[in-house]
Amino acid sequence: MRFGVDLGGTKIEVAALDSDGQIRLRERVATPSGYDAVLHAICGLVVSAEAKLGARGSLGVAIPGALSARTGLVKNANSTALIGHPIDQDLAALLKRPVRAANDANCFALSEATDGAAKDAHIVFGIIAGTGIGGGVCVGGRLIEGAHLIAGEWGHNPLPAPRPDEITGAECYCGKRGCIETWISGPALARQFAERTGRNIQAAEIAQAAVEGDKDAVVAMEDFYDRFARAIASVVNILDPDAIVLGGGLSNIATLAEELPPRVQSYAFTPETPTRIVRNVHGDSSGVRGAAWLWREDEIAEDQSC
Repeated sequence: MRFGVDLGGTKIEVAALDSDGQIRLRERVATPSGYDAVLHAICGLVVSAEAKLGARGSLGVAIPGALSARTGLVKNANSTALIGHPIDQDLAALLKRPVRAANDANCFALSEATDGAAKDAHIVFGIIAGTGIGGGVCVGGRLIEGAHLIAGEWGHNPLPAPRPDEITGAECYCGKRGCIETWISGPALARQFAERTGRNIQAAEIAQAAVEGDKDAVVAMEDFYDRFARAIASVVNILDPDAIVLGGGLSNIATLAEELPPRVQSYAFTPETPTRIVRNVHGDSSGVRGAAWLWREDEIAEDQSC
């Protein structure tokens, strides 16, 4: 049995996966405030799940940040209570077993590469596009996290090939200006639309309005698709993935997976065919599933050594 936990800003979820990847149990609670309270909430979910199933298993945790390779402490987390704590070690001490933790976008990518939309792909780039813009890289079913555990963080690259009106860009929480996240996240799309039209509606509403022929929304979505495609093309030129999987709230925009491939092909460096860009299969289960699959990498390494 593999247990995964998805630690989010508003909820904590546990899921138990059997050897075939089927979810045997799935439960969630509201995320409490304070680091210690978060630890005990996770432990309570895991202990309760194991008691209900009558089985103990490995545990992986998806976190909204990363563990520093230098210090072992959480960094770059938008849930600031986690920053500066060794969450994997603390959970291991409480639950009396090894615990693996990884960035939630990485867990999303691992889930979709293992048994999701990109299960047949060798190189997979998983995109989380919603309130922010994140990503994860899998090669041969294994996560590629990088020397500083920031592999896949394309949302904090500058927007490629900026037009004159895009050169400065908005301030990003990371301290820089004009990051991809400030151009194509959900809040960014809503902000740009409001600045242009004076209408305060959310990204999904803008996309639907464009489908219905709203001229302002059509213009906004054309800019959105173009910026998204430029951003992805830079990833394609470096990684040349077999598949790109879209996740997060913006992946629910039905036209996104249709609009992006030809646009990305036009910006990327002479691909022979459009890069395969697909919506995720597991939806909001991908984070917790990917967390559970963190221990599968041992099996892959063992298979490759034979």
